[in-house]
Amino acid sequence: MLWRYRNHHVSPNPRQVMEVEERLIEAAKRLSDICDKAIPVLEKKTIVAHATNPLDYAWLHHEQYLSKWGSYGSKTLLLGMNPGPWGMAQTGIPFGSTEVARTSLEIKSHDLKTPSNAHPKRPIIGLGMERQEISGQRLWGLLFEHYGSAESVFSNVFVLNHCPLLLLGETGKNLTPDNLPATIMKPILQACDNHLMEIIEIMQIERIIGVGKYAEKRARLALNADKSGPGVTKSGRKIEITSCWHPSPASPLSNRNGGADWRNNVKNCLDNGDFS
Repeated sequence: MLWRYRNHHVSPNPRQVMEVEERLIEAAKRLSDICDKAIPVLEKKTIVAHATNPLDYAWLHHEQYLSKWGSYGSKTLLLGMNPGPWGMAQTGIPFGSTEVARTSLEIKSHDLKTPSNAHPKRPIIGLGMERQEISGQRLWGLLFEHYGSAESVFSNVFVLNHCPLLLLGETGKNLTPDNLPATIMKPILQACDNHLMEIIEIMQIERIIGVGKYAEKRARLALNADKSGPGVTKSGRKIEITSCWHPSPASPLSNRNGGADWRNNVKNCLDNGDFS
């Protein structure tokens, strides 16, 4: 694939680079449209009081992320679960704390309109949000420490959330898809699985590292994989699937030994395929 040549100091074919970027953007738009239509059902029939879609109101940021970093030839996908209120909900970038999005990822700020159904205690401020998402700072900080430049990061890994929806309860508590009724979530998660499969084919992904066990589970379901071993795409390609520890400050594993054990776990996943 010629778009991989960014990774090898060879001039890429601009037409093929553009094709990859356009396909990523179109896939995200399709997922966004399906999720928008699902929001009223979520808010009516589940404990979700406020469901919002960063691929909609923060689209100008997410589109930059795909266009700027989606065609560097990464073969490893770091797969998250869904946005938190201080990260992707503000930036449109997976695990995207605002400082990381502005500086490391070079996302240009646009004014964002808070959706009418947003939680009043979780306004959408955008890249100017001062509060930082700790999970995002940890994950992106490790990637930049490990690989160096943004170009090097995205030549090796691409970061994506399985589900793009921010899901909040009445109190503003962050909810995750696995907390919600399977019958209600099924069509949404199926759309997310389909989107994941599209990304795998567009980028020719060879390995998925779920950020946490839930993300690994979703990848295995999408790729018809057993509890261990690879999954298989519709075209017959085998995709390695595993997981690393989640960087959430609420996770004891991420905080153990001052975070050193978490950093070693993720680095081992990235470098050695040691996924124990």
